[in-house]
Amino acid sequence: MILFACDHLSMLVCGMEIQPLAIMRTCFGEKFATPRQPGLCPSAWGRLEFFDGYRGDDFLRGIEGFSHVWVIFRFHETCDQDWSPTVRPPRLGGNQRVGVFASRSTYRPNGLGLSLCRVEGVESALDGPVLLLGGVDLIDGTPVYDVKPYLAYAEAVPDARCGYAAEAPVLLPVEIESTAMEAFAALPARDQAIVREALSQDPRPAAHDDPERVYGANLCGVNVRFRVNDRVRIVQID
Repeated sequence: MILFACDHLSMLVCGMEIQPLAIMRTCFGEKFATPRQPGLCPSAWGRLEFFDGYRGDDFLRGIEGFSHVWVIFRFHETCDQDWSPTVRPPRLGGNQRVGVFASRSTYRPNGLGLSLCRVEGVESALDGPVLLLGGVDLIDGTPVYDVKPYLAYAEAVPDARCGYAAEAPVLLPVEIESTAMEAFAALPARDQAIVREALSQDPRPAAHDDPERVYGANLCGVNVRFRVNDRVRIVQID
């Protein structure tokens, strides 16, 4: 029997308690507009801050030799919500169902996620080293349970089949309206890139198609308001 304690902090698996070893701090303040896959927003950053017992240079010794790592984490904002054997992937327009194990839905039996992130370096801090990552698709505050180096010779499959998600998502052009230009220009260059890359993927729910509706996304510590028709139009930043 497998028991789970979904308190966002620990899991009990076959009598073994699994606790997070770190927390991920990222540029994404909420689920909405967070990329649905790693690497789709190359400028996105993450800071992996380790908890007591997992801090120290020894834990990361040799990691600078790897360009990417696998991050095993918990979908902490949805793990206590209902899940179903079938889900409606956004890639299918939200109208067709596939098995939950044939998807990357956040609504899963165990609420676990896996992301391939770019290693950008290790930063020294008073509480121990912080692993700097790029191309992340995790919400700020995500608990992390393990980190493992990516091995291209064993894990890259050039001729892999990708089912209904075989093609990369179509990106929309992003325009900054005059009402948001000053605030956008005041953002650091990397934050500007993150806003553009995240919104170009059209984060709206698949069923939404109102070109006049204004959406808000918490990106890089600011609220970015935008509309979508044939392109993304940023109308306000505050």
